[in-house]
Amino acid sequence: MGALNPTKPKARLANSTLLFIIAGIIFLLMYGIALLTFPVSFKQFQTFFDFFNLNAALFIVTLGMCIVMIGGGIDISVGAVCGLVTMACALLLESGAGNIWGAFFLALGIGLAFGLMHGYLIAYLEIQPFIITLAGMFLAQGLLTTLHREPLNVTRPAFVALRSYRIEIPWLGTVNRLGVFIPCEIRPGVIVVVVLVVLYAIMMKWTRFGRNLYAVGGNRQSARMLGINVKKTIFFSYVLCGLTAGISGFVFLLTTGAGNIGNGSLYEMKAIAANVMGGILLNGGVGNLLGAPIGTLTLLTINELIRAAGVQSNLQAIVSGLLLYLFIVLQSIVMALRGRRQFKLALPPWLKGQRPPGEQAAGNQG
Repeated sequence: MGALNPTKPKARLANSTLLFIIAGIIFLLMYGIALLTFPVSFKQFQTFFDFFNLNAALFIVTLGMCIVMIGGGIDISVGAVCGLVTMACALLLESGAGNIWGAFFLALGIGLAFGLMHGYLIAYLEIQPFIITLAGMFLAQGLLTTLHREPLNVTRPAFVALRSYRIEIPWLGTVNRLGVFIPCEIRPGVIVVVVLVVLYAIMMKWTRFGRNLYAVGGNRQSARMLGINVKKTIFFSYVLCGLTAGISGFVFLLTTGAGNIGNGSLYEMKAIAANVMGGILLNGGVGNLLGAPIGTLTLLTINELIRAAGVQSNLQAIVSGLLLYLFIVLQSIVMALRGRRQFKLALPPWLKGQRPPGEQAAGNQG
């Protein structure tokens, strides 16, 4: 008799991969809806590239937040740090005391300082991340308003030339009403986004730090038992997040050309929302770094779709909040099904007209 050849079980998709695929499908659906609803605007290739051109700083902040969230942490100071960097660099350039490289290294220094401070206090002193980064947010906002209260335009010729630089894609563009072909343009900030996405994706996929971060975010006690230096891993995740926020501030200045106390406002909330939409779990340990730009694109598409529909700004926030609820519930359902747990939306006993078990026992004893 011949030997039996049992079939091999199919390889199961990792949670991070599954949520990333779902995030990609949702983005394609949202963009497809936008194409069908407003074909004139969204069929232009430049509209898609402008998501990156006008929001490069947000993409970068989201990348830094993604690293921290995968490790099971949070950093709500990134928006304020981004704003502080824009004003500090604008002051340096307008004072004539430094050049573009000096402003860039100043941005890195400010971001690194916040990252080191947050990383040490959270990792080694074991203080709650929300409290520490909330203090960092207030500190950065206070420093921002202390430096300069009014908008400050950067008029230095070298910076203006860099900001005005465009990379044209000659084979991709749109024909206007006069029949003239207009090629698509990419701004310098987009190049920074692409470079950071590639570098951070490689780091999270093929380096020991990336593997350790997933392990720490999944279960810190198990990570310690595996010999992983949990404190060091958490520390460097916040250092990277701060450094990324500094880069984001410099790119923000390249995009707007001015320092302003409103720069980076609510970026931390948008970054968290974009990461959730990109399949990164708030609990940590699950998520694909490429989900960060996908989630950002989804968020921007939704906002642009709402704006194109003529919805008021306050309703835009309401719709975005409701969609975020939907994404969080969807993630919970997917993870519950993956863990073969029964997922049900159960009402609390008091809402059903029942007393909690403790009160029932007390009543029976009485």
